[in-house]
Amino acid sequence: MKAEKLDLTQEWDKTFPRDERVDHEKVTFVTRYGITLAADLYKPKGAEGKLSAIAVCGPFGAVKEQASGLYAQEMATRGLLAIAFDPSFTGESGGQPRRVASPDINTEDFCAAVDYLSCREDVDPDRIGIIGICGFGGMAINAAALDPRIKATAAMTMYDMSRVTREGYFGSTDSKEARDEQRRAWAAQRTADYKAGEYTRAGGVVDPLPNDAPQFVRDYHDYYKTPRGYHERSGNSTDGWNATGTISFMNQPLLDMACEIDTPVLLVHGEKAHSRYFSEGAYERLRGDNKELVIIPGASHVDLYDNRDTIPFDRLEAFFGKSLIR
Repeated sequence: MKAEKLDLTQEWDKTFPRDERVDHEKVTFVTRYGITLAADLYKPKGAEGKLSAIAVCGPFGAVKEQASGLYAQEMATRGLLAIAFDPSFTGESGGQPRRVASPDINTEDFCAAVDYLSCREDVDPDRIGIIGICGFGGMAINAAALDPRIKATAAMTMYDMSRVTREGYFGSTDSKEARDEQRRAWAAQRTADYKAGEYTRAGGVVDPLPNDAPQFVRDYHDYYKTPRGYHERSGNSTDGWNATGTISFMNQPLLDMACEIDTPVLLVHGEKAHSRYFSEGAYERLRGDNKELVIIPGASHVDLYDNRDTIPFDRLEAFFGKSLIR
């Protein structure tokens, strides 16, 4: 394995304040596809011995300086060694072209994070879990179905990216005719991009907001396009994914093997989130007594990105404590 040398920002450039109870450093690790990923590592100050550890990623289109870093730092204050990483092709991580997503490669990103954590001297390799936020909640569940080294999985305000790509929101484009129209649009875009020799970006979160924007689009704008959550490396904050960046989700269902997960899975969603049905659908796919669905009263999708009064960190601490600490 040969790691790519990444140009990593060393100053604190997160969308949340630094917690002095936690030590922080930048680290890198390599996926089995040879892509070098960048991560922020958070460790309880003064911690000794082998710790339980978690890897955190998401939301879809975000970077580790946003919600995933907030989660990782907070969980480190509760005794876990935690990394928040940028997925392949995104943020400070490597991979070309930029701003492309893949159900396979992004699932591998989680497994590669487990590779890295398993080989650290200060981590117990038998006590590693993961947290996926938004679209990376689906990737986290897929990783848990694939990798038995993952002993506990939390999916926060999750999207099933395969389902929404295939069916649209609430099944609004769930027909062969609608999918064929999307396939033709992607095919035309591929031809245009190849002819131009560069990839067209799809645009990030809508800005300015149209008067008729639905509430969840307004919520995204309030996070990604304001000082609350804006980050210059985030596609959602800036110019978005490649226009062809999510093609492969159409034909590759993420959650087909969720029924064979034996380790604990915690699904957390907001009561008022437009995306709530994704967690409910994932819950139905899970089998046995290893699953738990927590609905946060009054919460929206984006509340679970950074609202400390809404994110159930005590519940997460208890979940990982029970699952990872023997």
